Amino acid sequence: MLLNEICNDIILNSAYYNQLNQNENNMKNKTAENNSRRSFFKSASLAAAVPLLAHSPLVAAARKERKLEPKCPSFRYCLNTSTIRAAKLPLPKVIEIAAEAGYDGIEPWIGEIDQFVKEGGKLSDVRKQLEDSGLQVESAIGFPRWAVDDDQKRKAGFEEAKRGMDLVRQLGGKRIAAPPAGIYSKNSPKVDLLQVAKRYHDLLDLGVSMEVIPQVEIWGPSYNLSHISEAIFVATAANHPAAAILPDIYHLFRGGSGFDWIRMMSGDAIQIFHVNDYPAEPAREKQNDSMRVYPGDGVAPMKLIFQSLQKIGFQGALSLELFNKEYWKQPPALVAKTGLSKMKQAVASGLE
Repeated sequence: MLLNEICNDIILNSAYYNQLNQNENNMKNKTAENNSRRSFFKSASLAAAVPLLAHSPLVAAARKERKLEPKCPSFRYCLNTSTIRAAKLPLPKVIEIAAEAGYDGIEPWIGEIDQFVKEGGKLSDVRKQLEDSGLQVESAIGFPRWAVDDDQKRKAGFEEAKRGMDLVRQLGGKRIAAPPAGIYSKNSPKVDLLQVAKRYHDLLDLGVSMEVIPQVEIWGPSYNLSHISEAIFVATAANHPAAAILPDIYHLFRGGSGFDWIRMMSGDAIQIFHVNDYPAEPAREKQNDSMRVYPGDGVAPMKLIFQSLQKIGFQGALSLELFNKEYWKQPPALVAKTGLSKMKQAVASGLE
């Protein structure tokens, strides 16, 4: 054991420390000779005690107590730009709001990046703004049809995915969502998940070459990829070292996935977790995106969610993704600040 760690154990062990003080007080009435001898032996005995204390019952109890304390999670906090999208702010303004609110990163939509470039903006300027603000692009939201059965549509979907990855990379980002675009509606055929897994493997190969990793995302109301078990199957059957899933509290509820599955995952398999909440009413099947509320303002099992994430070693970003029309009527800066505060409160309460 390192000497400084042992000494820290001595300091943290209040019972031992108090005993030293008591012994010192009891000896104050000794003669000067005894005081001198006491000083010598106290120093010597303390030095000798250092290796012995490593095995003392008091130190062992203190260590056990510290091990039982929950470790401080290293979650990052991110603003998905959908949360304030109705204001139609330019990308630099969104970054400014996120930075002032205290977020660690943003999750923009590819359409917003396209609009910024279309209006003459330079992505190099945005990247510098992000770096100067201490923010990172945690992920991005796009809708390439990478999983469809039609060969031509899927080929076009991969080209769109490549284009989105390039935009994200220029902003310093390393991840992008891979939702069930093109296989979402009830008019879509039921896809073979083994085939989807092969397509995801190919998409991951593309992502590795572009240095931007696609994450399988479920949509609760989707005809395909609505349940977390489908996303996990696709990610595992893809048999790729970079495979990852992108869960969302609302979609997990809406698709009937629940949250107990989190404890069976590895923290590395989830890099981004979309955070929001949902009301008790209406019924699950009748809820939609606009009904999402701030974390903690609904009935989602936040304690189960965040404790499970902590236990599996999740060290990614919690990204606030809302589409609440009432929030959209409020000042974007207020919504961003409120959302971050609510997220942090939900995490703190969940880990109590």
